[in-house]
Amino acid sequence: MRPEQIAFQPAIETPRFTLRPMRAADAGLVALYTSDRRLAEGTRAIPHPLPPGAAEAFVARALAEGRDEDVWVMDGSALGQAEVLGLASLTRLDRDQSEIGFWVAPGLWNTGFASEAVQALVAANPHASRTFFAEVFQDNPGSARVLVNAGFDYLGDAEAWSVARGAKVATWTYVKKMG
Repeated sequence: MRPEQIAFQPAIETPRFTLRPMRAADAGLVALYTSDRRLAEGTRAIPHPLPPGAAEAFVARALAEGRDEDVWVMDGSALGQAEVLGLASLTRLDRDQSEIGFWVAPGLWNTGFASEAVQALVAANPHASRTFFAEVFQDNPGSARVLVNAGFDYLGDAEAWSVARGAKVATWTYVKKMG
C-alpha cells in the first residue's frame, strides 16, 4: 500500500475541531451524511439517492493533484467528537477569488459548526484570495446566517441547478472582500 499523496493544504485549528485535508478513510462517513436527502437537496452537486462509489469518487477528486477545489474535513476527534462533522471547501476562481462551500452532518445542524468552519477558513485564507463568494438556496436561511455571521455581504439573487432536486433553485449570492 502506498501513502496518499496530497497537494499541500494546511490544517486549520478552531476551538472545537480541526479543519484538515480529506483522507480516503473519510469516504464512509461522507457517504453516510450525504445520503441524507435533506443534506443533498441543500447542495448543487450531491445526488439523491447517492449512487454507489460517489463518496469515494468525491474523496479521490479532493485528493487529486491539480484540483481546483480544496476540501477540509471538520474533524472533532481530538476533542472526543466525530472524526467527520462536516466539510468546508474553497474553489479557486480567477483574479485571486475563491468560492466557499460547506455542509454539516444533519444530526449536528444548529450547533455553530458551519459558522466556526467558514470563519476559520476565511481568517486563514489559504488561497490568499482577495474576494470570497458563496451562494445558498433561498429555502436555507440557516446557511445564509452562517455567511452573514462570517462578514459576507448580500450580492444578489440568482438560480442554480440542484442535482438532488432535479430542478433550478433560487439562490442568494454573497461576497466578502478581504482588506
